[in-house]
Amino acid sequence: MTDDELLRYSRQMLLPQFGIEGQERLRASSVLVAGLGGLGSPVALYLAAAGVGRLLLADFDRVELSNLQRQILHTTDRLGLPKTESARRALQAIAPNVELISVDAPLTPETLPELVGDVDLVVDGCDNFATRFAINAACQAAHVPLVSGAAIRLEGQVAAFSGRPGGPCYRCLYPDEGTLDTSCAANGVLAPLVGIIGSLQATEVIKILTGLGTPLFGRLLLLDAARMEWREVQLHPDPACPVCSKTADTRSSAAS
Repeated sequence: MTDDELLRYSRQMLLPQFGIEGQERLRASSVLVAGLGGLGSPVALYLAAAGVGRLLLADFDRVELSNLQRQILHTTDRLGLPKTESARRALQAIAPNVELISVDAPLTPETLPELVGDVDLVVDGCDNFATRFAINAACQAAHVPLVSGAAIRLEGQVAAFSGRPGGPCYRCLYPDEGTLDTSCAANGVLAPLVGIIGSLQATEVIKILTGLGTPLFGRLLLLDAARMEWREVQLHPDPACPVCSKTADTRSSAAS
């Protein structure tokens, strides 16, 4: 580790549970950030600033004026740019030593296995169930941890899934896509709410990658920002889950 890196990351390396070893684990890690909007903005900023060695930045949208109320990666002078390029410029200015890889294509069941197989962890900051389900399935198949977040109106949630047999997955939490439009464009969202949830996601990513503290695996945190109340829900595997129960059954058959 260089003198510049020792100084740059000194405040978190002072943590007795973190130290130089934790910083080296971050530098050796690779993370896919799925979505560079309201949630992905604080996630990417904090992970780059903290020293995660390699970030895959996935988003196929362009920066629009309505994004700027909450998507703090992007700026007025970058309107019309691909979000991946806007994000790359912002993150490079903060952390020039972090490797940044742009993924401009949509995340689909066909493209995700290769991407997920190349990283240590995935952060989901998407705004639709189809992409979330595809990310979850790819993480389960590759045994890669997933940190999921969502925010709408004045409500937010964050959860983590280990990707390992025996624990729940995102599909256990949401068995189907439902019929409601859960986008911010249709329902609105308070700007700092996505910052709160995204910051929690970044915290969980760093904990999982470094072994710091106790991960949020199998737990769902729910925030009612109107009352500023938190609630925790224990998650359990769904025996009928089309993703993790099928994977578990396949492994059991192979073992026998």
